[in-house]
Amino acid sequence: MFGIHFESLYNLPPLASRILGILIVDSCKKGITFETLVEQMKASKSSVSTNLNLLLKLEKISYYTIPGDRKKYFKPSLFSERLSNYLRILEFEKKIIDRMLSYREKTISCTEEQNNFDNAKEYKLHVTEVEELLINIIDKFKVTEKNK
Repeated sequence: MFGIHFESLYNLPPLASRILGILIVDSCKKGITFETLVEQMKASKSSVSTNLNLLLKLEKISYYTIPGDRKKYFKPSLFSERLSNYLRILEFEKKIIDRMLSYREKTISCTEEQNNFDNAKEYKLHVTEVEELLINIIDKFKVTEKNK
């Protein structure tokens, strides 16, 4: 279910989606090694490696090592970190909206453009409210994660 969710909602490749799902469900206390993922996914080492690198780059997962052990243990990124990715998207969207508002404010010449301007202002308010809620939730998760 998680695999299908991540594949359809986040446009992740099927294998990356399944890996992320497995890590979320099965790596609660201890991370999962590369070898275990290859075995569970029934995929080639290169495919698993490529998809792990993608998930690392997207900051969906992280890994840790143990002194004296050459293996990497993969885990999903902290929930606060995964939610912070959405915060970056909202921040970028607000910049785009501000540029559009600035442009539209200077070029309004008809009712349709005025409506577009008004709608964009309302949309920015909505994005700002969502951003504030997200910041509060991230802060709560950081407190919970810190206590673990």
